[in-house]
Amino acid sequence: MRPVRWCAVVAAGAAAHAAVNAALLRRPSARPPPPGVKVSVLLPVRDEAHRVGPCLAALLQQTAGDRMEIVVLDDGSTDGTTDAIRGALTRGSITRDARLLTGREPPVGWLGKPHACQQLADAADPAAAVLVFVDADVVLSPHAVSAAVDLLQRTGLDLISPYPRQVASGPAPLLVQPLLQWSWLSFLPLRLAERSPRPSLAAANGQFLAVRRTAYDRAGGHAAVRAAVVEDVALLRAVKATGGVGGVVDGTWLASCTMYENWADLSAGYAKSLWAAFGSRGGAVTVAAALTAVYVLPPLAALRGSRAGLVGYLAGVAGRAITARRTGGRVWPDACAHPVSVLLFGWLTARSVLARRRGELVWKGRPVP
Repeated sequence: MRPVRWCAVVAAGAAAHAAVNAALLRRPSARPPPPGVKVSVLLPVRDEAHRVGPCLAALLQQTAGDRMEIVVLDDGSTDGTTDAIRGALTRGSITRDARLLTGREPPVGWLGKPHACQQLADAADPAAAVLVFVDADVVLSPHAVSAAVDLLQRTGLDLISPYPRQVASGPAPLLVQPLLQWSWLSFLPLRLAERSPRPSLAAANGQFLAVRRTAYDRAGGHAAVRAAVVEDVALLRAVKATGGVGGVVDGTWLASCTMYENWADLSAGYAKSLWAAFGSRGGAVTVAAALTAVYVLPPLAALRGSRAGLVGYLAGVAGRAITARRTGGRVWPDACAHPVSVLLFGWLTARSVLARRRGELVWKGRPVP
C-alpha cells in the first residue's frame, strides 16, 4: 500500500498548491482605465463561420476607445467565414477602426496559426505598443482589452495570458476541459514561473493573450515559433528566452471560450496538440502516466477499503473543486469525477502520440507535419 500513500501525499500537496495559486493569481481591475497606448487586437480566423460573429460583436463593443484597432485575418476559410466577418463588421460601430485581411498559405516550415498571427502582427499599426491576440471561439467582456492592457502595465510583465472561463457542455467537454486550469493551478508555481526562464515553467493560452510589441519583436514574433503546435506556450518561452517575463493571469470575468462543443471536435483538437504539450512525445506519456497513478490508483484502493486511497481521492476532488470555484467552472458533480477525467485525458494523450507517430494528424484541413 506504500505507492497508494505516496500518491495520496502528492494529490494532497497539489490541492494545497492549487489553493495557494488561487489566492496569488493576478486579477484584473474591475474598473480599468482606457489604454494609454495604442493597442492592436488581432483575430486569426479559419472556418469559424458559426463562431466569429459573437466574437467580433464583443470586440466592436470594447471600451478601449480610439486607442484600439481590430485586424481580422481570414486564413483560407471555405465555410462562409468571410461573409460572416463582413456582416459583423458592417453591423458594428462605424467609428471603430476595424479591417479584414486575406491570409496567404503558410510557407514550408510554418504551421497555419503561427503564420496567420505573424501576418496580423506585420499588418498591425506600427504605433501599437501592445498586441492582443484573440481566438474566434472567445467572447470578451466590454472592458476586457482595457483590463488586459492595464494589468500588463501595472505588473510590469511583458506577456500576460488572461485565461478565459471555459464553457463546456456534454459529457466529454465537461470531463476534460476543466483539466486545463486545474493543471497549472495545481502544479505551476505562478509567481516564480513569471520570471523564470525555464521552459518547463511556462503556461499560456492563445485564446486571449496580450504582449508588449517590443518584447514580441525582440523574441522574433511568431516567426520564432513557426513550427510549434502549441504556439502560445512557445511564444511565452521565446519572450522569456530574450529577457522578458510573463505568464497566466485571471481572465475569468474578462472572457469566455467554448473551445469544443462535442466529442468529435474535442478528440480531434486534443489529438493535434497533446503529443507536444509537454515538450515531447516521451514527456506527454510520462505526464499522463504519472497523473493516472496519482489520481486513479488511490480511488481504486479506496474501493477495497484503503484509508490512504480515500484520502488521495478526496484530495483530487478538493483540487478540482478549488479550481472550479476560482475559475468559474461547475464544481459538483464534476469534481467527484476527477479520476474519470484523468483516465480520459490519458487515453487522449495516447491517441495523440500514436497519431503523431503514424503521420495522421490534421487540423483545419491542413496536415500537422
